[in-house]
Amino acid sequence: MVLGKVKSLTISFDCLNDSNVPVYSSGDTVSGRVNLEVTGEIRVKSLKIHARGHAKVRWTESRNAGSNTAYTQNYTEEVEYFNHKDILIGHERDDDNSEEGFNTIHSGRHEYAFSFELPQTPLATSFEGRHGSVRYWVKAELHRPWLLPVKLKKEFTVFEHIDINTPSLLSPQAGTKEKTLCCWFCTSGPISLSAKIERKGYTPGESIQIFAEIENCSSRMVVPKAAIYQTQAFYAKGKMKEVKQLVANLRGESLSSGKTETWNGKLLKIPPVSPSILDCSIIRVEYSLMVYVDIPGAVDLFLNLPLVIGTIPLHPFGSRTSSVSSQCSMNMNWLGLSLPERPEAPPSYAEVVTEEQRRNNLVPASACDDFERALQGPLFAYIQEFRFLPPPLYSEIDPNPDQSADDRPTCPSR
Repeated sequence: MVLGKVKSLTISFDCLNDSNVPVYSSGDTVSGRVNLEVTGEIRVKSLKIHARGHAKVRWTESRNAGSNTAYTQNYTEEVEYFNHKDILIGHERDDDNSEEGFNTIHSGRHEYAFSFELPQTPLATSFEGRHGSVRYWVKAELHRPWLLPVKLKKEFTVFEHIDINTPSLLSPQAGTKEKTLCCWFCTSGPISLSAKIERKGYTPGESIQIFAEIENCSSRMVVPKAAIYQTQAFYAKGKMKEVKQLVANLRGESLSSGKTETWNGKLLKIPPVSPSILDCSIIRVEYSLMVYVDIPGAVDLFLNLPLVIGTIPLHPFGSRTSSVSSQCSMNMNWLGLSLPERPEAPPSYAEVVTEEQRRNNLVPASACDDFERALQGPLFAYIQEFRFLPPPLYSEIDPNPDQSADDRPTCPSR
């Protein structure tokens, strides 16, 4: 008998979304099929699948142990999230090449379904970094007698969802900094920077509205700028390795001495990036918005505002709440928090209660019962008379000032 050959071995997932991309979350069921195509008959000991999810970090550092001695220190760490194995055909004894227990597969295409459930506990989002990664995959292995196994691995994506519609991620982020430049014994005026964004949480594709004010009282020409940075942190053996990458940036207009620039919602779009990873013990991915002033010949003045890149976008209700609060705060001079100099007077009584309503609500004495007649004293008449009378006229001047007020100290004008 002429033995057949394995023409192809593939893995396909039953996707849960419309984009036909295998994306899952903790607690989801991962299902799919192992597709096997053979020409002629083949004998098979087993067809297995192995599914695994893990985070792994690795980097090396060169160290000197003496004048002529150097060595390399390896740092590795791994966290396993799940490990699932299943047998689709045959048995588990791979080293048994006896004729007993073999399965015969005929020529053609064959499908073998598999499924397993991801853990309910939080899983780290799939990620590929400089010194580590978070990966999830399914591997199929076809074992035949007297032949090397045929293996195939296919990865799938896991997202640990971050909902930005939470109070902590909807809260505005703001800050203020100032810097004074010195050159020997000469000191120039300060450079001040104030910046604010309407919330902390965003999703890829959104644009961040930046509200900022930059005042240049120095003698140098400066340039205001803004940038989004991704910070990757890797942990192993008590050590930490950090990588910072630029994600997006923008540049303002050059600012000469004595000038001020204001950003009223300058937009900086977030490109497609990995969501924040905050729950993994060996890999952490964070984002920040840096608003800074580029100062030639000196250390830049910068202000960091933390960001969280999520997976669940802003709901309409959250957007309205956020925009209302941001508009309210932006319409005020939030840098100085100034209030109106004079309060607005309340509406007049005639705008609220008409004269006809006042007269109709007066209770005549003849309509009172015996109990009310017993109360027809001066106090009751006073209450009835003033029940619908207007309040005293609004005045910003106290008609009965305290005689000792003139002796109080006054606040000096600025």
